[in-house]
Amino acid sequence: MFSKLKQSWRNQRITATTLTLVAAICFALGLAFSSGSHWITPSAAQTLPAAPQAAAGPAPAGSSYPGSFAALAARLSPMVVNVKVIKVEKVGSFPSFTFPKGELPDGFRDFFNHFFQDMPRNQQQMPRIQGAGSGVIISTDGYVLTNNHVIEGAKEVTVTLSDHQEYKARIVGRDPKTDLAVLKIEGKGPFPAATLGDSDNLKVGDWVIAIGNPFGLNNTVTSGIVSAKGRVIGAGPYDNFIQTDASINPGNSGGPLFNMQGEVVGINTAIISQGQGIGFAIPVNTVKPLVPQLETKGSVTRGYLGVTIQSITPALAKALKLQDQKGALVADVTPNSPAAKAGVQRGDVIVAYNGKEIVDNHDLPALVAGTPVGEESTVTVLRNGQKMQLAIKVAELPSDRTAANATAPAGSGQPAQGKWGLELQDLTPQLANQLNIESEKGVAVVGVKPGSQADEAGIQQGDVILEVNQQPVTSVHEAIKKMDGPPAKDHLLLLVQRGHAKLFVPLENNIG
Repeated sequence: MFSKLKQSWRNQRITATTLTLVAAICFALGLAFSSGSHWITPSAAQTLPAAPQAAAGPAPAGSSYPGSFAALAARLSPMVVNVKVIKVEKVGSFPSFTFPKGELPDGFRDFFNHFFQDMPRNQQQMPRIQGAGSGVIISTDGYVLTNNHVIEGAKEVTVTLSDHQEYKARIVGRDPKTDLAVLKIEGKGPFPAATLGDSDNLKVGDWVIAIGNPFGLNNTVTSGIVSAKGRVIGAGPYDNFIQTDASINPGNSGGPLFNMQGEVVGINTAIISQGQGIGFAIPVNTVKPLVPQLETKGSVTRGYLGVTIQSITPALAKALKLQDQKGALVADVTPNSPAAKAGVQRGDVIVAYNGKEIVDNHDLPALVAGTPVGEESTVTVLRNGQKMQLAIKVAELPSDRTAANATAPAGSGQPAQGKWGLELQDLTPQLANQLNIESEKGVAVVGVKPGSQADEAGIQQGDVILEVNQQPVTSVHEAIKKMDGPPAKDHLLLLVQRGHAKLFVPLENNIG
């Protein structure tokens, strides 16, 4: 019995020794393998971002990824300035108080009367309010380009260069419609000036650099790509922005957006506060024609054709028998305007202006606005499937008007039992007054059936139908005849007046 126990104990000791030896070997092998590696916990490894290796040195041969922005940032930063603005706001005047005898004890009455008599009666200036933005020097004698909203209402403007030199600046010109302003540094140059590039050459995906003073952090450099071009953000008739994911924050306004050649391709102007990596810049090609006017006259005189235009939707393209959706559809022509005198007609599609293609209606206003007044321009229109060129002598945009862009409602919807869903009535002076309608011709829309094609297309009560399938209508009988006739079996194209604007609205019948 004793010998069996002894043998069992010996076997267990051998097993334990073997296990210990195996563990030691594994540990040694682990040390050997780990000597050339880094220890990272699983959770950290999952959250570590990929290192931007290309930023540490030159880009690989044939690669478009920049190796480093350092040299470019060092060269461009002296051209960017910090714009500090002092604004003074006014408050209403203090009222004049006089307390008659008997209302207060004599001592208090004299004190309060003396107090209020000593207070000035004019409007009082509030403590100075400071704002900040960015700008870019565009000439060696010290002209600076920035945003109008940065310096609007300013009493004092100061610019600080990258070498911390500070100068007073005066506002030379402003253009609220494009949110641009030009300043002049009151100091002896020469100053380092940036080169204005060509924003039309930018492509989506191109690298860009933004330099500015976000949150007062001077000469902050950020990089990114062009995310989109021709963005419309509701800023007005000259709404055509470069979208970039280069970080833009409050304080970047008015600062430049550079391409990889170090040329200014945009002026940073807007952000979406709810998002990240979404910033907008005014294309430099919008800026360049305006700068000379701002420097010499302080304001901008814009070209004017006299047309109301709208985008071409798929339904409009189908109704007008267009091959694509390119161009700006002429919804109305102002009588005696340059366009009217040149022969532009309602329903024309403007596809080119001075040889430049008009892809969308937002392309046209900026091109016309940048044309010198009195210059003859060539407008290419598509009319009944045929291209023709018209020579138009550009006039000056009236100060109380802007180039109008009407947006057409969507043009699809379910049929309403074979009807278009419109309740029409002959337009009389009494009805026009009742519905607050400005037109004297056409047929009034007094009702729209819910869920009908007219409802889905966006026709509203109070609209006036001027044309059906590009033929004028002056009565309900005439309108219904044209709507129910063979050409209108599958679709209608209505010209509608809504307030001051005219726009085409397509309706489709999807019954097989």
